[in-house]
Amino acid sequence: MSAIEASASMTLTTRGAELQGILAATEVTDAEGVRRDTDKAILDLVASLVDLRHRGGRLYLVGNGGSAAVAGHAANDFLNVAKLRASTLHEPSLLSCMSNDYGWEAAFARILSTLAAPGDMLIAISSSGQSANIRNAAAEMRKCGARVVTLSGFRQNNPLRSIGQVNFWLNSSDYGMVEIGHQFVLHNVADRLRLGMSS
Repeated sequence: MSAIEASASMTLTTRGAELQGILAATEVTDAEGVRRDTDKAILDLVASLVDLRHRGGRLYLVGNGGSAAVAGHAANDFLNVAKLRASTLHEPSLLSCMSNDYGWEAAFARILSTLAAPGDMLIAISSSGQSANIRNAAAEMRKCGARVVTLSGFRQNNPLRSIGQVNFWLNSSDYGMVEIGHQFVLHNVADRLRLGMSS
């Protein structure tokens, strides 16, 4: 691809259309890998979060790198506009302690093994769906009887996608598109909560 062709493929209009196509093709699966209607799955997630709020349960969000930033932004929205008890697990001293004592792959799972309770919820975000520390966090939540929602991209059969009760997958290997897509999905959920759209 020439520099001119590459530049043309990076215009905001072109990239915006690409993101729109990726979002429109979002696949949602359940714990058994059965495809679900995307809009119905989002409405069900909103209803689950409303129920979580009424019960006083906690919502945890985890990710690495750009996905950690997506998780942090979403936690702000869920706490501020949706009035959920939402938080990330990325506090530097805690995360470095757990990583040092138990290894990076077990850090989030170790934190959740102490904090999480049955009926809580985890939103696990990984562009590739390959991150062991995110997968282990999701597995720990399932083990303690909590609900797990995953957001991933890249390979259709990535391992994170098989762990959640609800799994959002974006068909792209472009980190930027997957991260922005995940942020868009979570913003949509937060906006529905803000507007009281739980059904």
